[in-house]
Amino acid sequence: MSSDATPDPNAEPIAFGQRLQLLRTRRGMTREVLAGLLGKSTSWLKQVEGGRLQTPKLDVILALAEALRVRDLADLTGDQTRHIGMFIGPGHPKLPAVVAAVNAFPLTANHEAAPIGHLQARLARAWQARHSAPNHREVVGGLLPDLIRDTQQAVRQAETALDRRAAQAVMSEVYSLAQFFVAYQPDPSLLWRVAERGMVAAQESEDPHIIGIAAWLTAQAHRDSGPGHYDAADAVNLEALHFLEPLLPDANDDVLAITGALRFEAGYTAARRGDTGAAWGHWDQADRIAIRLPADYYHPVTSFSRAVMGAHAVTVAVELHAGGESVRQAARSEASVIPSRPRRARHRIEQARAYQLDGQPDVALATLDQAHEAAPETIRWNGYAKRIILEEAESTVPARRRRAAELAVKVGLLAA
Repeated sequence: MSSDATPDPNAEPIAFGQRLQLLRTRRGMTREVLAGLLGKSTSWLKQVEGGRLQTPKLDVILALAEALRVRDLADLTGDQTRHIGMFIGPGHPKLPAVVAAVNAFPLTANHEAAPIGHLQARLARAWQARHSAPNHREVVGGLLPDLIRDTQQAVRQAETALDRRAAQAVMSEVYSLAQFFVAYQPDPSLLWRVAERGMVAAQESEDPHIIGIAAWLTAQAHRDSGPGHYDAADAVNLEALHFLEPLLPDANDDVLAITGALRFEAGYTAARRGDTGAAWGHWDQADRIAIRLPADYYHPVTSFSRAVMGAHAVTVAVELHAGGESVRQAARSEASVIPSRPRRARHRIEQARAYQLDGQPDVALATLDQAHEAAPETIRWNGYAKRIILEEAESTVPARRRRAAELAVKVGLLAA
């Protein structure tokens, strides 16, 4: 190996500070940005990376893992004897079947493709199951393989340009559903294959609503890849808005909603950057779109609606690391009005982050219990929830430590 090759952060004996610096630079993140996310000085971070300060305490390590989007805590600590997934799970039991369907390259078929209307009805039931089932990954993982295979066949057997565009629209939405399933699974390349196929199929469909959904998910994939990908997230997001917003005067509710969802996503990325004005500005524009929707409307993919705007406000405040504001927004927002179980659980996790930021760990743990009650498979793969639980499992307060340990067992962080 060349002497100037980048060392492997899992190789020994790399010190914690060196490992931290490698992971930070691989993310394309400056010391100023990372230190700011932690509320620390740049000189503090430089001293940690240089080994002039001792390894930080657990709460700081977990904050670093969150900021760097470290998927396995061992990648940061170097302790290969204990692997704790932060933003990734151990792999869902139904993942291999989904992977096989995505990776398949069938060129022949021995039976006629299902009608588009039939596939659309199955897809609608799959979305409904995702929103209503507490074990939504289990349910969706069981439905996806056949949906993927059958929509691929419908595209291949389409006889007219109109039929082909309709089949491509269904296929893009099936890949959108698949992206929810493969997120936080131990196969990042699979996520990108699914996202890219969904975008290509959406463009082939020429359906504005479907194009908006694919752009929304692609922007999320870029943003969640770390600060080095925020520009790509903005590029996809803003291009989609530029395409959709001229259509709004005559748009139906679905096109209106996906435009609002994209506008909020632009605010989400701005909040990750620490741009307070832009973040709340995008939220305000999304809220104005939500008000135009019927009171009982709920977008089947993005959950965009009037009901979800309070949850979105919590997310903006939390991402801006505004503890007091995030708690105020958490108190104003009501999770029970969100009909989707996984989205309701996600909102509870965001509320827990707000309480943690504000120095209310007991309330944070109680809120995570509510998230687990709403959708156990949402909290099980959420790195933010894991960080709070692991941190409080080290608490000096016995009752809090016990409660965190019990929750750690529930979500699979600790053995019973």
